[in-house]
Amino acid sequence: MSKQFPQAVRTMLCGFLFMFAAAAVQAQTTAKLPNVTILATGGTIAGTGATSTTTVGYTAATVGVQSLIAAVPEIAKVANVTGEQVFQIASENISDAQWLQLAKRVNVLLAQPNVDGIVITHGTDTLEETAYFLHLTVKSRKPVVLVGSMRPSTALSADGPINLYNAVRLAGTPEAAGRGVLVAMNDQIHSARDVTKANTTTTDTFRTSELGVIGYIQGGKPFFYRNVVRNHTLDTEFDVSKLDALPQVDVAYAYANVGDVAVNALVAAGARGLVHAGVGNGSLPAKTKPALVKARKDGVVIVRASRVGQGIVARNGEANDDELDFVVADTLSPQKARILLMLALTKTTDTKNIQRMFYTY
Repeated sequence: MSKQFPQAVRTMLCGFLFMFAAAAVQAQTTAKLPNVTILATGGTIAGTGATSTTTVGYTAATVGVQSLIAAVPEIAKVANVTGEQVFQIASENISDAQWLQLAKRVNVLLAQPNVDGIVITHGTDTLEETAYFLHLTVKSRKPVVLVGSMRPSTALSADGPINLYNAVRLAGTPEAAGRGVLVAMNDQIHSARDVTKANTTTTDTFRTSELGVIGYIQGGKPFFYRNVVRNHTLDTEFDVSKLDALPQVDVAYAYANVGDVAVNALVAAGARGLVHAGVGNGSLPAKTKPALVKARKDGVVIVRASRVGQGIVARNGEANDDELDFVVADTLSPQKARILLMLALTKTTDTKNIQRMFYTY
């Protein structure tokens, strides 16, 4: 026994040393991974359906952030992830106040040295709008990635888990830094400025149809193919840190035989800015134009946009914008023009300055 005891001790010591060495290697590996914070806001990606084949008529925003993370254990191999439930809503209900809350929280987190990137889970209905708002108000070059899904978490072939995994990989990638806020859906990388939801139900709904995606995610690795050239994030003049509310800006939609009812009602309801989603190249219908002209004379800033979805709204094209003192939306959709006008009105009411912003961002 006396001869065996030293051998047993040596075996035990070797076992302890092996465990310590393995723990050290694991700690070193974990330390090398990027630190990504997931901010959850609800949406379909956090939704549940009555059965595994329920892909419409499900309930959005029922699954918490920790459950979302736990459902994709592969994330732990590519990032040190922490989760935070900012709010839990279907995205058609998101408000200006929640945009401000989210932007402020993102800026606080990105200012911390132990946060390398942020992923925001979001409902798809207004994901493009939240993304563009953050694109203009985040004050960091660290990656911010919005992600959602078109199928609830309980559905067969749910797209949420792979979208979330890809978003975390993207947010932890140094090459994603300095590109503004990104959207990661369906293995594609979009710029927040240009992407839109283009289909009611299919998983390839997010598209940048005219200008194109800026990259792809293949095998969990991001590949970039074009840059974002319009100013964003640190290069904008917008600071929401001290804002508690945003100016009221509404959208009036044009169509055949449209009148002035919507414009007059929105102005009467207190709109400080109005985006006219015109037909074609932002044309002004004869029955609507007088109401828009009057609204501008009464101090409401008017932006001419187009409901078409692609192309530049030409200044002094379908209307004499110089004479009317109107602003044109450039290539922004009406819903994104509304966001930029809201932020612009926190700085100025001068239409020449606001037009400069539309050509800058």
